Amino acid sequence: MKKIEAIIRKSKYRAVKEALYDAGINFFSYWDVTGKGNEKEGHVYRGISYSTSDIQRRILSIVVNDEFEEATIKAILSSAATGEVGDGKIFVSDIQECYRIRTGEKGGDTLK
Repeated sequence: MKKIEAIIRKSKYRAVKEALYDAGINFFSYWDVTGKGNEKEGHVYRGISYSTSDIQRRILSIVVNDEFEEATIKAILSSAATGEVGDGKIFVSDIQECYRIRTGEKGGDTLK
């Protein structure tokens, strides 16, 4: 099993969610976060300078069986990319075990 965490632009969330559903990924968690990025310059809008060093993003946390890892990553990459700095990151980690609390069963079948 793999845990895939993706930090994406909030504006791309709907597209990513639909791409994940199309790839067969129907369960994930998400939350809004603020982070620091590599971009150092601010933006000026109507004569007012806005700092872009604090970046509003959304994190998705997805646990999948190994056979869904590639499809999940492809779905996120294809739907979250704008080609601009700040599109986000994807992190992949191994999950040793998973338990279904209701029944106590364990293993990859708990993700179905």
